[in-house]
Amino acid sequence: MLPVSVVIVTKNEEHNIGDALKSVSDAQEIIVIDSFSTDRTVGICRKYTDKVFQQEWQGFARQKQSAVDRANGTWVMILDADERVTPELKAEISAVIANTALNGFFVPRENYFSGRRIRHGGWWPDHTLRLFRKDKGRLEHREVHEKVVIDGQAGYLKNPLKHYTYNSVQDFIERNDRYSDLAAREILKKSGRAGLLSLTLKPLATFIKMYILKLGLLDGTKGLMLALLYTRYTFLKYAKTRRKEL
Repeated sequence: MLPVSVVIVTKNEEHNIGDALKSVSDAQEIIVIDSFSTDRTVGICRKYTDKVFQQEWQGFARQKQSAVDRANGTWVMILDADERVTPELKAEISAVIANTALNGFFVPRENYFSGRRIRHGGWWPDHTLRLFRKDKGRLEHREVHEKVVIDGQAGYLKNPLKHYTYNSVQDFIERNDRYSDLAAREILKKSGRAGLLSLTLKPLATFIKMYILKLGLLDGTKGLMLALLYTRYTFLKYAKTRRKEL
């Protein structure tokens, strides 16, 4: 048994959620918070757990924190519907939490774009803090790119989560058009404004960082596409920030 409480938030994830839940079907506990899906998501979830709750969308951080709050285990692992936990990662988790003074662990993610694994451009190892003691961790409340904050020290696991993110360019564009709205709100909340240079220098810096400094060029066409897509996203979030300032 995987000795952790796995928490997942969902909304119309019928094409992803079954494989995600199957990968942690031996977890001590699985908790799903669903935002009133209109497809088969809830029915699929109930095949794996009886702890399926529905509530209106409150934002990424608050929705995930609501799932964490319902966990009964000492250790909690946050999983997204497009992620899979491998047997190797489960074995490592079981081993490290059996004897550790650390309060959390960063997990590397093996990211896939349009069916291909991306090894550069900042997409590997893409460490993210997903495993933590429930009484020592919490979701930082932000509009987008939410993260776990823990009290005390965190370690790093070696075995990766498999992350089957954006299935196509269109999928990336549609989701990041929404994310850029949230990112603009976060920028306004933190700094209150976005200078004119943000519209030019920051998108350019994004491209240079991903494609050249982080060696995205070694991922061929997919690496170039991702660098251009993230450049577009960076431009959009600052353009939307300036528009909201007016």
